[in-house]
Amino acid sequence: MLKNILILLLASALTALLLSRREQPQPPPVIAPQVITPPVVTPTPPRFPTINALLNEARTNPALAGAAIGFCLIDSKGEVVMEDHAQTSFIPASSLKTLTTATALEVLGPDFHFTTALKSTAPIEAGVIRGDLIIVGGGDPMLAMADLQAWADELKKRGLRMVTGHIRGDARLFPGSLYGDFWNWGDIGNGYGSGVSGLNLNHNRYTLAFRAGETVGAPAVLLGISTELPGVAWKNEVITGPEDSGDGVVIHGGESTTAIHLRGTVPLKAEKFRVNGAVPDPERFITHHFTQLLRAQGIQIGGGSPNTAEPKHELLKHESPPLLAIIKSIHASSDNHETECVFRMLGVKAGKAPDAVIREHWKARGLEFIGLRMEDGCGLARADFIRPLDLARLQFLAGSGPQGANYKDSLLSKDGLRWKGGAMSGVRTYTGFAKTKSGEEFCYALMVNHYTDGKVVSELSQRLTDAMLGL
Repeated sequence: MLKNILILLLASALTALLLSRREQPQPPPVIAPQVITPPVVTPTPPRFPTINALLNEARTNPALAGAAIGFCLIDSKGEVVMEDHAQTSFIPASSLKTLTTATALEVLGPDFHFTTALKSTAPIEAGVIRGDLIIVGGGDPMLAMADLQAWADELKKRGLRMVTGHIRGDARLFPGSLYGDFWNWGDIGNGYGSGVSGLNLNHNRYTLAFRAGETVGAPAVLLGISTELPGVAWKNEVITGPEDSGDGVVIHGGESTTAIHLRGTVPLKAEKFRVNGAVPDPERFITHHFTQLLRAQGIQIGGGSPNTAEPKHELLKHESPPLLAIIKSIHASSDNHETECVFRMLGVKAGKAPDAVIREHWKARGLEFIGLRMEDGCGLARADFIRPLDLARLQFLAGSGPQGANYKDSLLSKDGLRWKGGAMSGVRTYTGFAKTKSGEEFCYALMVNHYTDGKVVSELSQRLTDAMLGL
């Protein structure tokens, strides 16, 4: 009996042991790792290998070390077909003018005219105006001394003998400063930085003539001025620079100043070296010279008591050339004064800031600017910036828009290229249209900032132009 019980216990223990071993988790089978061979990816060759190679070469050029280079190319369908740092904003210099000119053609129209009026506070009676003559400015950037002379001649023909009051100017059309807020101190006294007023004459510029000294470093002699600036005192500190050193004169003026400082250099051996300056008070400038022209016709100007009466009688009116002609002048000469008058007129007509007019117009046409800053309409401010992508897109939209033919025709043109450039110290930009040998027209923008060797940038531009035209 005991033996049987022991046998049963032993059998039960053996069964439990076998069951416990059977319930233990078994290790997973060892599987050899699978070796995955990645597919061979062949790099897609650039669509425009020559242009791509030129830009890569430029970035490794020691002469362009530290420079920022951006490029964008858009095909005839409006598709971006190449971009290299095209979504980074650059300082544009004068290529920014195309935003102003393209907008003005579509908003103001090619036949728009600036109008300047001559009015009086009293009619001409028995050859006398018993009151003031007022020149009411319309922002015309092209009004010239010859136009004032024609007015003086006409008044003489009408029998005018005397104005008992004053010759006044009304420049209120363009409120605010004559200059952009971000124009440099070294710009605003020089001719290319002449102020922008509702009343302008001769682009608000004058010309000075200097004679160099006998040796480098010797004082240069101020010979004279082309057009008198009333009430201005001159301080001449210009000296003689090396031969062939060019125009090193900087004119320090400023709004309504009565003292103008002349500094810098003129080249050795220069007998009559001419430099353009900016008129500090355009309203005073034009009224002074119109007074002189009237007196030369024998018309007496009484002066009398100051008068603030509003003019009631329009005597004469002068219209500028059509806007298209002004825009052609802007693109040919890159004139800042002309551009700023157009820019400000966009704001006056719309009753809002000019840059807002530009943004809203092109947004409606499908271009919403990103990274754009417009402190002026001409690009003189270094605080302006725009992306190459948007500058090239603007060309496409302007060229294919309702004023496309006029816009393209207004640009500089040579060998299949229509373009507008921009340049200032450390800035060189180019934008426009390139018609290739295959007949397709591309829009492009090349922008280079922060370089030290302008010759290398010019060479890069020429080689890229040749590459585009050769497509």
